[in-house]
Amino acid sequence: MEAFKWFYPFLKRYRKYLITGFAIIPVASALAVIKPQISGRIIDEVIQGGNRELLPRLVLLLVASSVLRSVLRLIMLFCMETASQGTLYSLRDAVYKRLLIQDFTFYNKNRTGDLMSRQTGDMDAVRHFVSHVMYSCLEAFLIFSFALVMMFTVNVKLACIMIMVLPFTAATTWFQIKNIRPAFWKNRQMFSSLNAFAQENISGNRVVKAFAKEDYEISKFDVENDNFRDAQLESAAVFSKYIPIFEFLSNILMFILMLGGGIMVVKGEMTLGDMVTINGYLWMLTNPLRQAGWLSNDFQRFLTSIEKIYSTISHEPDIKEPAHPVVRKLEGGVTFEHVSYMADDEDILQDVSFEVKPGQTVGIIGATGAGKSTLMNLLCRFYDTTGGTVKVDGVDVRDMDLYSLRHNIGMAMQDVFLFSDTIEGNIAYGRPDCSLEEVKWAAQVANAEEFILDTPDGYDTIVGERGMGLSGGQKQRISLARALITDPAIIILDDTTSAVDMDTETRIQEALSNLPKKKTVFIIAHRISSIKDADLILVLNDGKIVEQGTHEELVEKNGYYATVFTHQYGEFDKLKRSPEFAEYMRRSKRRNGAEYGEK
Repeated sequence: MEAFKWFYPFLKRYRKYLITGFAIIPVASALAVIKPQISGRIIDEVIQGGNRELLPRLVLLLVASSVLRSVLRLIMLFCMETASQGTLYSLRDAVYKRLLIQDFTFYNKNRTGDLMSRQTGDMDAVRHFVSHVMYSCLEAFLIFSFALVMMFTVNVKLACIMIMVLPFTAATTWFQIKNIRPAFWKNRQMFSSLNAFAQENISGNRVVKAFAKEDYEISKFDVENDNFRDAQLESAAVFSKYIPIFEFLSNILMFILMLGGGIMVVKGEMTLGDMVTINGYLWMLTNPLRQAGWLSNDFQRFLTSIEKIYSTISHEPDIKEPAHPVVRKLEGGVTFEHVSYMADDEDILQDVSFEVKPGQTVGIIGATGAGKSTLMNLLCRFYDTTGGTVKVDGVDVRDMDLYSLRHNIGMAMQDVFLFSDTIEGNIAYGRPDCSLEEVKWAAQVANAEEFILDTPDGYDTIVGERGMGLSGGQKQRISLARALITDPAIIILDDTTSAVDMDTETRIQEALSNLPKKKTVFIIAHRISSIKDADLILVLNDGKIVEQGTHEELVEKNGYYATVFTHQYGEFDKLKRSPEFAEYMRRSKRRNGAEYGEK
């Protein structure tokens, strides 16, 4: 019931439509009893009684009641549909906002396809419940009750015989509800799994084609599809077992009426008009009985869906706003004090400490899985440390306003994601109100303008989902421009230049160093060329900083960094004759303002 309690406030917002709709239902249902009464009077008073003058009035009353009932039902359906669409809008909006505040841990544990099914199939089940099931249940109950009462006014004996069917109907409904719930739960699970599988494989279609695994993925999809079909058939088997029982009970009522009513008419215990009247009420009894099975199925589908939605959004994010958040424009000073981080009982970082002054450039290098990206995730507070403190400008990031912190950090991520939008729209994502000139400036700094102008529509060129149609280096440069457009105090380049050539990389680094306002820059890289000019280089291994210093200091230490440097550039005497070394020395002279002389 927790899920329904959570759902109720969304329904309550549109109570004026629901109240109006529910107020109309009893009136419309009561009007339904007029038609059988008129039919009976026509038989007894007009046809058998010969009172033909009464016929026009009875027909007019019949037409008027039918028109009025139709109009009332139209208004009722409009109110219920309005309430359902409004509830669905509010619910979908709330769930989406809830998904956006979830942290990285939540998305690491939930598949995109599962989350999408919450916003599609499960939401549709909620809409169907509000727009159809709610009023159908009340209408079926009222029509059944009115018909039963009116039957007692016509013939008590026949009504008592027919009411004996009710306990069997109630028992059948209870057993169906009991058995259908687990089937629907499995059904929704299989639907989510199928949806997640399809979404994952459509997104990864390039990998599938690259390895020619279409047949393999089709066979896997067939398994998921079979599971969903089997779950659907299981739920269908449950209600197909009970629906015939409801049909049988409905037909039993017809049998009772024809046999019992016919005998009573023959014996003179009631008139033929009374039997016609009761026959008119018969559909008002049998139709709710037939609906009982379907409505109980729809109700269980709704409960299953709302529980699935609630179980998804009820997760509380680990990363929350502090009680009294600090909001400020950052300068870019960063301090890690004995920072440790553990995930799933695995130590990712252990006792990491370093300090970066505003405006400095920090290079981070290490083996895959050493914890390089985790360092930056902790700085952005995508995760919280399990030990130690991360400070920006002397303030613990856990005490800072999340929006303020992240707005002051420009991050070009390792896995570049571009939206289905123009190039300009992707670059301006962090500042939608920025001018085209600012977008062009960011593109120039990221060395992206040249290839952008070569595209068919320049900055108005639409790039596909995940940046399809662009090379890896082009996507990385747009990602860098997107990080620069917000004028952040801290810039994080997570392996951002790995897909560009060394000449482009050099120009990007020069542009970053010549920014009007000096930024604190963190560069995560595997290439020495990307970080060798950094003010501080951190070498990570197994979650620990094993070396730190400038390029020259680390080469002299002859440790991990020197080994990587030698592997990438060869022996030092050969390196001195290489174009890369010449370019490096030229930049070093300019940076240090001193001539290099060989000893």
